[in-house]
Amino acid sequence: MSENNNEPMGPRQTRYRKRQRQNPHIKPHKRQPWILIVILIIVAIGSAASFWGIKTWNNAKNTMNTTYEATGSTKLRNVDAVLKKGKPFSILLLGTDTGALGRGKTFSARTDTMIVATINPKKEKMTLTSIPRDTLVNINGQSQKINAAYTIGGASGAVKSVQKLLNFPIDFYVLINMGGLKQIISAMGGVTITPKMTFKYGNADVKKGVKVKLSGAAALDYSRMRYDDPLGDYGRQKRQRQIIMAMVSQSNSLGSIANIEKITKKLSTNMRTDLTWNDMVALDTKYKNASHHAKTYTLQGTDATIDGLSYQVASASERYKASKHIRKDLQLSTDSLTLDYFQTTAAITTGDSSTSSSSSSDSTTTTTTDGTTTDSTQTNDATTTQDNTTTTQQGY
Repeated sequence: MSENNNEPMGPRQTRYRKRQRQNPHIKPHKRQPWILIVILIIVAIGSAASFWGIKTWNNAKNTMNTTYEATGSTKLRNVDAVLKKGKPFSILLLGTDTGALGRGKTFSARTDTMIVATINPKKEKMTLTSIPRDTLVNINGQSQKINAAYTIGGASGAVKSVQKLLNFPIDFYVLINMGGLKQIISAMGGVTITPKMTFKYGNADVKKGVKVKLSGAAALDYSRMRYDDPLGDYGRQKRQRQIIMAMVSQSNSLGSIANIEKITKKLSTNMRTDLTWNDMVALDTKYKNASHHAKTYTLQGTDATIDGLSYQVASASERYKASKHIRKDLQLSTDSLTLDYFQTTAAITTGDSSTSSSSSSDSTTTTTTDGTTTDSTQTNDATTTQDNTTTTQQGY
């Protein structure tokens, strides 16, 4: 697949004006971020808007259209055909730490929340796979934490990094800031959870095993707390997924015009996605029961210090295992999947002419946990053929 972001736009992109924003490098915040949104909230909006009539439908459509933003990169497979046939699809959920706590309302930040959601309508199954923010990748020839991929290359950079890390196609992305999470949960009337541990952090004051209804502010703090969790960032990822599942199970609370209008307005200022309104309608008709069975995973890594910075290095076997379960969820072949593919650090170029190579090979770096690095070159092992928006790669 070409890594050039300046490829001609396909039929999907020509229906919408492509917005491109520059994403300057930023320094990590001392306080670590939060969490995200779930795709099925969008499904509920489409369903409820349909129920309440043409006016509500059109208002929701016009508002949600403002959230559309293409990545500018060619997708690995024909997503229109995937949705039309009701096949399993994937979506990359990205969360930034802006929009609250006085951090502005832009999206120019690191995506410290990265979760791959796979949706299988026939099995009525949804799987959430968390990717730790400190996971080592190689971007434009430099070692980076994967949460910097969005900062460096926008949504396209984040998508490419995850695809290269785990070798599967990402069909869509949804980006939301932490202010959006707070406001959306508030518009839903809060979420009810049963905490896995006792702690007090900001607006969150919870006890293990005691069911509690969290306001938007409390849910945000519940999913942001990290330092008092014995599992650190891995524990926070579990709480993030818990909030997502609570939002899914309580999505029926959207069933009023007032709630629909409030939520779509909040989404319009706090979310970006390459899902079109027609995609959302397709999700409502074919995928709305896909959350009946849910599983959660985390890509496990080991601590490593490279050039004085701490990383999580996901082993080849861990990446191989995660790739297999995601591809199986998407009903994609694993016959050509080999452990050898994952022996090197996932490496991409962002498409920036000042940093990207014109070579058809992907530069890779083999990194050990003691920080020793060895440069190598890995030729893309997938044969890519393009016909308009359709790209075939490794059985996609």
